[in-house]
Amino acid sequence: MSNEQIDRAPDSTEIPMLVTNTIRTLSMDAVQKADSGHPGTPMALAPVGYTLFDSFMKFNPKNPDWMNRDRFILSAGHACMLQYSLLHICGYDISLEDIKQFRQLHSKCPGHPEYNLTPGVEATTGPLGQGVATSVGMAIAEKWLAANYNRPEYKIFDYNIYAIASDGCMMEGVSSEAASLAGHLGLDNLVWIYDNNRITIEGETDLAFSEDVATRFMAYNWNVLRVGDANDFMFLKRALQIAQEEVDRPTLIIVDSHIAYGSPSKQDTAGAHGSPLGEDEIRATKEYYGWDPDKEFYVPNEIYEYQKKIMERGRDQEREWEELFERYTGDFPKEAEEIRMIRDGRMPTEWDCCLPEFEADEKGLASRKSNSQVLNAIAEKIPWFLGGSADLAPSTKTLIEDEGSFAKGEYKHRNLHFGVREHAMGAIANGMALSGLRPYVSTFLVFSDFMRPSLRLSALMDQPVIYIFTHDSIGLGEDGPTHQPIEHLASLRAIPNVEVIRPADANEVSVLWKHILNLRNRPVALVLTRQGIPTFDREKYASADNALRGAYVLADCEGTPELVLIATGSEVQLCLKAYERLLSEGIKARVVSMPCWSLYEDQDDEYKDSVIPPEVDARVSVEAGSTFGWRRYTGRRGIGSIIGLRDFGASAPVKDVLKEFGLTVDGIVDVAKRTIERSEQRRS
Repeated sequence: MSNEQIDRAPDSTEIPMLVTNTIRTLSMDAVQKADSGHPGTPMALAPVGYTLFDSFMKFNPKNPDWMNRDRFILSAGHACMLQYSLLHICGYDISLEDIKQFRQLHSKCPGHPEYNLTPGVEATTGPLGQGVATSVGMAIAEKWLAANYNRPEYKIFDYNIYAIASDGCMMEGVSSEAASLAGHLGLDNLVWIYDNNRITIEGETDLAFSEDVATRFMAYNWNVLRVGDANDFMFLKRALQIAQEEVDRPTLIIVDSHIAYGSPSKQDTAGAHGSPLGEDEIRATKEYYGWDPDKEFYVPNEIYEYQKKIMERGRDQEREWEELFERYTGDFPKEAEEIRMIRDGRMPTEWDCCLPEFEADEKGLASRKSNSQVLNAIAEKIPWFLGGSADLAPSTKTLIEDEGSFAKGEYKHRNLHFGVREHAMGAIANGMALSGLRPYVSTFLVFSDFMRPSLRLSALMDQPVIYIFTHDSIGLGEDGPTHQPIEHLASLRAIPNVEVIRPADANEVSVLWKHILNLRNRPVALVLTRQGIPTFDREKYASADNALRGAYVLADCEGTPELVLIATGSEVQLCLKAYERLLSEGIKARVVSMPCWSLYEDQDDEYKDSVIPPEVDARVSVEAGSTFGWRRYTGRRGIGSIIGLRDFGASAPVKDVLKEFGLTVDGIVDVAKRTIERSEQRRS
């Protein structure tokens, strides 16, 4: 890999400018053909992209998932034609025809980069700040992998993470959270390139942004460099070389650029931010570059000769690493097999034999506490299972016992401390999951609002991040409505591809971890109580193993029930007590524990009808949260009832709060009887 300096600006026939102008013109043409997109930043940052991919990054276009590749994240996702053009030029499986289909249905080149859709795209980006925050998770993962698996003479993991950030990324709060933590941890394998073009959609950035970014990042303990002209190949190389040599801090390279560089009328204007340049402007700009204005989607033959060299270099880099790993396997077979499992997303054999079983206990314990026991049992079996909380481990009970803290210079440990930074925590977890680790993160359920953008991207990228949300209802009492989640269960369930799990007792917690860790293509929101809940007598009631079907009959009557009580989490215990009272009064009732709606919906109709018989109209759902969405299970004919909340909670002792909102055994029994009456009236 060459790092020699360029002593003069190359002319338009030399490879640096040929690649640079190919990126620019492909970007302009693709946006124009789609009549949609952002041409300005690819035109500005083409020299940066070329320099980075040509002289600094290690990658193999024929194997985009090679474990020890460098990672490139385009946090400024609106500039995606920069990335697609680079990937095509470097030999990834993106054809010129794919680029011509930019922003079209089923294209490999969507309007913002999408993981799992475009080879070479490491993360889904577009929501500004998310990409750079995700890159911090990737840097953490590399540090952890290197600390745990590298050995003298064997640098199995030594890759770097590069991310391009926009002015918008710098304004979004998630980037500040992530940068603060990255500086604290001394992640010297991380480089952010800040495109300082001083233009946003509304106009010049000084409309709303005038802070000194360099000083801010120096305060974060970053190494801060500046390149005064994005077209200066020599200084771009110098800055990236210094970043590679930094051994104590992450690096921010501020690159001053001109949006829509070369465009006679749109350079340095908001007009190039989110719309095509126009055919006449494109012709004039191509002429400025020394390009044939009559050619569209033109890639010179010299570029494809250059591509062969890049691809050959990538094959050699991976081959050299594979030979190293083969020798490593001979010396460290156990560690090598763990690395393969991380790469393949596999779990150790019989990892789930360690899951604890809990004895029946009327007093029981909070599900956050039973979860702590399960989590620690899992950590003993899966070395790459790690995580932490947003400064709440004593409350969420998510600390791995007898394990140190991941810290600067102490990267081998598995307890992460994210500080009060929920938004960045979610994005960082995404970066860790994208790197093959199995991360969990935790906070109070009400604070899931802070991390919804990151959680949504977990779902969009099919990443199995585990979100542990405790303090899950008005049952936390005195803290009051600011901390009592109401709409949060419903809003989480509304996100596609998210498994929302709210266990009813300790054994449901334990059993459902089997499902959680076997998932490879979706995140989980595990929702747990602060207050104690009983551990059910499983000799009297159904086995907790049934929870693996999402919903099951926990307690039943003889024959067809007159009433079905459906609940999740801490309200299942109330339904069991109501059930016992109804049975004593001669009313045939059934209790259904429904810890996971989506898992239940995955079952076949025969099973679902066996749990909630369609012929039974009298149904009552009970959940200490919003009633939104429950009608699908209580029926749409107006007979079934929904016990929940249509307002915020209150600050008071738990028993008083639950009574105030009707979440008591008496309240459930009363609603159940009235529901049965309505059902009988309808039948008569």
